[in-house]
Formats: sequence, C-alpha cells, structure tokens
Amino acid sequence: MRRRTGFLLGGATAAVVALGVCALAYGGGGEGARDGRGELPPATATIARTDLVQSRTVDGKLDFARRRPVKSAVPGTVTVAARQGATVARGQALYELDDKPVTLLYGPVPAFREMKVGDRGSDVLELERNLVALGFGRGLYVDPRFDRATEAAVERWQRSLNRTPTGRVGKGHVVFQPARVTVVRADAALADQVGPDTAVLTVASTRPVVRAELDQADASLTARGTKVEVTLPDGTTRRGRVTGTVRPEDEEGSQAPAGDGITVEVDLHGGATAVSGGNAAATASVRFVSESREDVLAVPVEAVVALRGTDGGYGLQLVEEGGSRMVRVRTGMTADGHIEVSGPRIRAGMKVGVAKE
Repeated sequence: MRRRTGFLLGGATAAVVALGVCALAYGGGGEGARDGRGELPPATATIARTDLVQSRTVDGKLDFARRRPVKSAVPGTVTVAARQGATVARGQALYELDDKPVTLLYGPVPAFREMKVGDRGSDVLELERNLVALGFGRGLYVDPRFDRATEAAVERWQRSLNRTPTGRVGKGHVVFQPARVTVVRADAALADQVGPDTAVLTVASTRPVVRAELDQADASLTARGTKVEVTLPDGTTRRGRVTGTVRPEDEEGSQAPAGDGITVEVDLHGGATAVSGGNAAATASVRFVSESREDVLAVPVEAVVALRGTDGGYGLQLVEEGGSRMVRVRTGMTADGHIEVSGPRIRAGMKVGVAKE
C-alpha cells in the first residue's frame, strides 16, 4: 500500500494560482498589495512558524543487508543443519557436513582450494590472520606463505574442532565471509545431500535494513542518501537513509523478475537491534522525505491570493484592528495543505484571511 502526502501540484505557483482565484473574491486586485483598508474576510487563519515536509509513505519489509547463498564446496550429507535466525561469528560452525563442522572465518577471498604446506596466496594470509585471532597463532608469522608454523597452528585449531589434526585445511572445511553473519534461511535440512551447486543456507549482514517498493514515478526518492523515517511493528520510529536499490525476492527467497516498481534498501540509524530472527520480514511503514524546510512561516494554501495588475505575484490579507490590508509575499514549498510564505511585513501569530470553500 502506498500513501502520498505533501506533494507539489506542478510547483508552488500552480498550487496557489487555482486557489488564489477564489481568494480574489474577498479582496484581490492590484491595489491589494498596498496598505489600504479592506473588508473583513469570511474566515481567518494564523501565520505559523513550523517545519514543512514533502513525503511519500509506503509499506516496507524488515530484513538484513547483503543476502547471499552459501554453497557446499564438496558433496556430503548435512548432519547438523543451519539454525535460522542465528548470528554466527568467527570460529563458529555454520553447519555440519558428514559430522564435521564447516567453520566461519573472516576474509574477502573465498575458500577455493585445500591449503597445505608450500601454498602461497591471499587465502593463506587470511587463514593465518584468523588463526591468530582465534588464539592458535603461537610462533606464527602472518604472511601469504603456508609453512611449518602455519601447519602447527592449523593442527592446534583442528584438535579444538574435534577434527583429525592433519595440518591441512581441506576444501569445504571453512567459509570466508567479511564479518559475522546472520542466518536468514536454512536451505538444506538435516540428512539432505548437498554439493557444489546446492545452497546449504542463506546468510546476510547483521545490519538491519528495510526494503520498500516505489513506483517508477518516484525514482528521485531512490537516490543514495534520501532521508527516511521508519515506523517499526512495535510502533517505535527510527530514522534512516536510502543505501541503494536491490532486486526483489519471491516468496521462496530467490530473485524475482524485475517489475514496474523499484525496490530500495534503507539503512536504519543505530538500528542494530531493530531486526531479530523473530521479526525479520515483518512489515514497517516507510516515509520517504523528498524535501523539507525547517523553521519557516506557513499559512493554509487557501490564504494565498493571486494579485492582479502589472506587478502580479501573491499576497496575504492581514486582519488587524477591525479591518484588513493586503501585503505582498513570496511563496515557497507546499506540504500537507500549507505553503511557505515570507516577506518584511509578516510574522508568526498574525491573522490572515481565508477564502470561502
């Protein structure tokens, strides 16, 4: 469901022209911009100092950032399935294959081979960094070379995992990810046969996000950095910003064909606890702020008068001391039925005339 509030109808000018025609019925005219006295209007409103916000509200879904599948590098049987909603950190098992843990380690390079004495590469470097971080790096010099010190460190680590201490890291024994992850879906169940083309689980960052779909007409709101206000299922409100667009997912979790809408991802400010395994995929209300003006003078749009004469422009009918006078004003943005006004002769608290409905 999409809801729009505070949008411009062809700009502030178009918004006041139509209503200004009605306003002229009680005091327009070229001379209206001068200080001559006029009759009292049929109704009044107060000039207020306020914030104006143009916004677009849609429904969104709570989720986690950077979803990606984890596939088994080797064939085997799942003996302990991944636990959906779990947060897995360095050194912990994502799942177990053939009764042995498949361990999460940190690093940008995927584990693409068996690592053993004599090997060199960035995968060896990040393996050694993880061994040190896990407390098994005694006597280990961290570099891209798998030497005897690396072998000894691997053996100490393997004993802690109840693996045979071979000193080698077999293909499929570890999974490298940039940081700790959240298990958003277990794709393989206990006793399932898996292989290199089989997704065992789907992980994501622990950073909570909200995904929402916008119409193509609202493409300007998908720009990175667009301000957003999110109302969570429990009624609390968090601020956020658009981080980019993503492909939507179907009900089974795979990518759905691109449709007419644009799915955006919103990062919640300070929202590390906003999403948990219990409320992931819950619905939230997402308010996109396209433009805002803070601490401005504003009146109902119906109060603005389109002035006749060679000078044209817009005015307000000020009501004071039993009479009224027309003053010229500049207009700005409109939102929620109000329009920004400015000028040397107006201030907050003044009464202004409003046209008949």
